Amino acid sequence: MGVSYRCAIVAALVVAGALPARGQSVPDPSGHWQGSVQAPGMQIPLEVDLAKGANGEFDGTLSAASQNIKGLPLIRITVQGSAVAFQARSDQPFTGVLSDDRQSITGDFLVSGNSLPFALTRTGDASIRPVPASARIPAALEGTWTATVVADGVERRLVMTLENHADGTAGGRVVNEDEGGLVLPLTIAQQGQTITIQTLPIASTFAATLNDAATELSGTVTQGAATAHVSFRRAK
Repeated sequence: MGVSYRCAIVAALVVAGALPARGQSVPDPSGHWQGSVQAPGMQIPLEVDLAKGANGEFDGTLSAASQNIKGLPLIRITVQGSAVAFQARSDQPFTGVLSDDRQSITGDFLVSGNSLPFALTRTGDASIRPVPASARIPAALEGTWTATVVADGVERRLVMTLENHADGTAGGRVVNEDEGGLVLPLTIAQQGQTITIQTLPIASTFAATLNDAATELSGTVTQGAATAHVSFRRAK
């Protein structure tokens, strides 16, 4: 009986040791992070905001001032223990490790087949700014629009969604299917026959006119000093 009793105690201790200690919290990378990616011969400053919602899911944005990127939505964020991964493009993931004190994330950024080291330091709480609301748009503008843009001999397929919201405002997004599903939130303004659409994370302006059949939005995209003619056609 003595042996059985001792075995029972050992078994109980093994089971207890396998359980998380009371009050032990799961690593949470929420916050505003600043740091850089180490590219060959240069450092690229980087800011990342990660925020955990009430449903346990993470939301986030990425900013890189030197690349004229501000508040680019992250399309995927995963946290498994101390492992943190996020990406604004499906083909350019960041994979890192959260330090024990939750004040740094270090890892690698995969781009064009190259693995570049990055390091981030937590500097405060996350600051994810909502996209400014636009005034309600006519029903003729609502829906999904597609376009193909050729730049430097490379085709890029764009899918633009324009929609009215239940609260009386409007908004939308442009998805670049050939750049890893990059998502650009946008604002919409209309003055007479001219519709002005601005993408926010990568600043560009599309000044266009809707044809009488409401099947084509045609105009000029301006991004910095570059301009291009673009025609979006209503998706069937």
